[in-house]
Amino acid sequence: MDPLRQLRYFVVVAEELHFGRAADRLGIAQPPLSQSIRRLERDLDARLFDRGRQVQLTEAGQILLAEARDLLARWERATTLVGKAHRGEIDALRAGVPPDLPGRVLAAILTEFGRACPDVRLDLQELTTAEQVRLLADRELDAGLLQHPVDVVGLDTGPAVDTPLGVLLPRDSPLEARTELDLADLAGEGLVIFPRAASPGLYDRTLRTCWERGFRPANVRHARNPEFVLGLVLAGHGVAFEPAIAARRDPRAVWRPLTEGSLSWRMFLAWPSASPHPQAARLAEVAAGVLQGDGVSTRTPTADEAATRPWTVVYGHR
Repeated sequence: MDPLRQLRYFVVVAEELHFGRAADRLGIAQPPLSQSIRRLERDLDARLFDRGRQVQLTEAGQILLAEARDLLARWERATTLVGKAHRGEIDALRAGVPPDLPGRVLAAILTEFGRACPDVRLDLQELTTAEQVRLLADRELDAGLLQHPVDVVGLDTGPAVDTPLGVLLPRDSPLEARTELDLADLAGEGLVIFPRAASPGLYDRTLRTCWERGFRPANVRHARNPEFVLGLVLAGHGVAFEPAIAARRDPRAVWRPLTEGSLSWRMFLAWPSASPHPQAARLAEVAAGVLQGDGVSTRTPTADEAATRPWTVVYGHR
């Protein structure tokens, strides 16, 4: 018998815990169903059900139930994608991007991907790294542009790009006269930063780097919206870290680069390892190429090359 059919029969019996009801639900007679389950137990060399007065799953059966549901869901998604690809119906790729992604970067990704894959509609959604990871796990996203460090178990990843950061200051700040800043130069200032829930790994490492390099913020204010960040900075509530491409073109604010290797953000596109969207990897290459296009960002080493130094995202190159 088809192994997938055996698994489907097993799942129904496990959900009903009654062979008669399971057979009715499947639209087959009970004897063939019982034979199928016994054949599966022989193949696995494990008893899956305790068949007493009440049918109960054994420990082995409980493990198989979780795995079987996952395998069947992945197979159904794979067959759906293959069928759509064969019929030329794959027309959308759902991808998340950080809310603070600069508009020109967003536009360039849409344009370049449109050229590379004209038959695929790129559906971009503003989502934090934490939100993207959850939706990728639930298969509600096909890909996500994530900020490192982040748990990527179950995900494949594309090229990563490191972008050096600078500091957004009010124009009347005493630091405005400097052409370049060390983190220690910001001592006594407050800090405006995204909420920790948006990207916990990046948030923690950013603050730790600040502390280790002599900047212990006098206060920390949280803001997600770029205009809110600007407003807090102009009101004197703190400085903010931004890449050059996102620097505000506001006469009341100035942007100054940090010394090389002080602080950088790493981004990469990730997508589910199981039954991925056919064009997810292509989008990863497009996104990396666009992110590198600012003239200062650099593509980072592969995971194998960087395995001994996983936190270069914030520590830079020493």
